[in-house]
Amino acid sequence: MKLIIQIPCYNEAETLEIALNDLPEHIDGIDEIEYLIINDGSRDNTVEVAQNWGVHYVVNFKQNKGLAKGFMAGIDACLRYGADIIVNTDADNQYCGDDIETIVRPILDGKADMVIGERPIDQTEHFSPIKKKLQHLGSWVVRKASHTDIPDAPSGFRAFSREAAMRLNVVNDYTYTLETIVQAGRSKMAIMSVPIRTNPELRSSRLFHSMWGYVKKSMLTILRAFMWYKPLYCFSLVALIPSLIGLGISIRFLVFYFNGTGNGHVQSLILACTLLIIGFITFVIGLLADTIAANRRILEDVQYHVRKLEYDRDSERKREEEQ
Repeated sequence: MKLIIQIPCYNEAETLEIALNDLPEHIDGIDEIEYLIINDGSRDNTVEVAQNWGVHYVVNFKQNKGLAKGFMAGIDACLRYGADIIVNTDADNQYCGDDIETIVRPILDGKADMVIGERPIDQTEHFSPIKKKLQHLGSWVVRKASHTDIPDAPSGFRAFSREAAMRLNVVNDYTYTLETIVQAGRSKMAIMSVPIRTNPELRSSRLFHSMWGYVKKSMLTILRAFMWYKPLYCFSLVALIPSLIGLGISIRFLVFYFNGTGNGHVQSLILACTLLIIGFITFVIGLLADTIAANRRILEDVQYHVRKLEYDRDSERKREEEQ
């Protein structure tokens, strides 16, 4: 059983060694632990620090591509290097390295394929009161969108089984944390959360520059992911608004008409017809989107089998080279 711990990095030379020193060297049930960093276009000596420490693998980007792209590049590399379990953690040592055993244990015990570390948000001193409220609100929205019970959706401290990692798809450029939960929940993946600890803050977050920007991008990411997996439901809700208004105006016109005063309300009839047509067209768009979503699920299944063949071949080749 091989575990690879991956760390996305962007100008992390000052904190990376601290984070690496905190990582475990042995976990019961794990035969081999290796370490991988994703250098997301760093302009400092992040790679040199990692190599001097003894990191096994480095994935390099020539320019910064963002957290989501870096995360998926790391997942791809870990699978090619034969990882049975992949853990993602941060380079700023936000998460306690000893808790890696905590998040991989449900996978080792066969209880889950994806495990997310639940931070003690309310007890985290460097989180402002408004950030704590927004973290809880965002997690609640993700739970509703994904049909899961994950209490800390933005947490980047998570573990994946090999099977779960091969099914991951992240298409937004912002972050992987929210989209992967919606995907896992809607795909009926075995996902769970475990309590973890956090370390004191070494630097401020680089994922967002303002609270409003974070909220806006997060809500757009959740809405997008939800529409991919439940398009008919989303478009039906949107279609319901003009349809109900149009229906109400139609009933109003009929009341006037049967009372003999309908001649002065032709504009209401036109408006009602327009709204009902808009509602009907929106519903038809939802049906088409639902058909596209069904095709996407077929493509995801094909992608999974292609990945499995490719990654298993690469892993076998690597084992033969090592022998």
